[in-house]
Amino acid sequence: MATREALKQLLNEKGSIADSLALATERGWDHDKLVGVIKSLEADLQVTTKTSKREGWKLTAEGAQYLEKGSPEAQVFKLLQTSGPLDNADISKALGDDTAKTGVGTAMKNKWISVDKATKKVSTACDKIDDAVVADLANLDSLDDKKRTDLKKRKMIGPSNATVYSMEKTSNFTMEEVRKAAEITADMIRDGSWKNCEFKPFNFGNVSGEVCMSGSLHLLNKVKSEIRQNLLLMGFEEMRTNRWVESSFWNFDSLFQPQQHPARDAHDTFFMSEPAAAQDIPRDYLEAVKEMHEKGGQGSIGWRYKWSEEEARKNLLRTHTTAVSARTLHEMAQDYKRTGIFKPKKCFSIDRVFRNETLDMTHLAEFHQVEGLVADRNIGLGHLIGVLREFFRRLGITDLKFKPAYNPYTEPSMEIFGYHPLLKRQVEVGNSGVFRPEMLLPMGLPPDVTVVAWGIGVERTVAQMYGIRSIKSLFSYDQEIGKSKTYPVCYLKAADHA
Repeated sequence: MATREALKQLLNEKGSIADSLALATERGWDHDKLVGVIKSLEADLQVTTKTSKREGWKLTAEGAQYLEKGSPEAQVFKLLQTSGPLDNADISKALGDDTAKTGVGTAMKNKWISVDKATKKVSTACDKIDDAVVADLANLDSLDDKKRTDLKKRKMIGPSNATVYSMEKTSNFTMEEVRKAAEITADMIRDGSWKNCEFKPFNFGNVSGEVCMSGSLHLLNKVKSEIRQNLLLMGFEEMRTNRWVESSFWNFDSLFQPQQHPARDAHDTFFMSEPAAAQDIPRDYLEAVKEMHEKGGQGSIGWRYKWSEEEARKNLLRTHTTAVSARTLHEMAQDYKRTGIFKPKKCFSIDRVFRNETLDMTHLAEFHQVEGLVADRNIGLGHLIGVLREFFRRLGITDLKFKPAYNPYTEPSMEIFGYHPLLKRQVEVGNSGVFRPEMLLPMGLPPDVTVVAWGIGVERTVAQMYGIRSIKSLFSYDQEIGKSKTYPVCYLKAADHA
């Protein structure tokens, strides 16, 4: 056993020790306990030490057992050699299920044993075997890579990483053991013994305190902040998003989405029971939306159904941030009516939306959505594609592809796909389109104004950027917030493109 006295005796004789691990192996000492003794001498300033890392291999619990009793295949062979032919149940009973299962298979492969097809009993097929596994376990340091790999696959050995110490005596080294006091006690002060007492040294200058964990942004907030910064640098202004509870009118009807649309069903939307109905919808705009739904106008035939004001006033948890875009565009239209001057705008929003979804790897009932829009004259699909390419380039997503899609309030509409270097395929990253005139004209915007818009789900984007398999795990207890400071190499930081 490694003791202070034994180690000091060696140091007194040799003056230094080059390798603590070699010393522990030579003397049969436990290396961890030897390290404790070394640190106690270092704390007393009797030795100085240097450390180095040494990687190697060590026996697992199974490996140590097999080194003592023989490999599983050798144990099976010896059992059969002693007791004669046995069936698998008897072998398992004698050696245990794991050893029997592994041993029989390997011994059969080595042609040490054979099975009688008639009796189903196992017996030895040779007189003598060479248990090379035990020899390998006893000489780990001299094995080649192939043998180590084979033993590792069989869970007999595992990698080890040891801290090795070298040490030298200092001028304070002494064979005499003097117990030093760690602190001044009340008794020492009363009887004056502190004057003749030797105290352990205190290091006030070179020892740092324990590093405190500082606050870290959640991955979701990191990406939200980066997206916000990107859009601000692109000249967009942020819309007000402080309405989680919205009316069906702003969430659906103002977007020219018919009241029979499946998305308005309770299976897809969370409706409010209190307050159940909205009261603050502008009457003139409500009538204009009703007219467009029922009869159309300016070239459109509308949806041709009986529009219900009661249905439009139902309150719900907003299902998309397009409701925010609708309110912003309505405000722009009111400003145009007051001044007679249309002011082009580029706007975006980032906030929560809610869907009555079944939770799975790619769906949540509550998630964040980014929405952007550009309202101006003489713009179209080409301008939208240009904005999208720049926006996603700043997120490190390139090689965009666009696929025609259908949305009730955009025409034409496009799904956006980007190349995912980890998955090595195109994946959907968002939806986009040009807002229909049936949505814009009832607001009072000039007929020659076009609005292009797009939206993405933040959680899905974060999962792709950080290689997270299921978006549910973004909010789980095992998400290591502080360590996720950089994106995988397949994505670029916005700062590189700003």
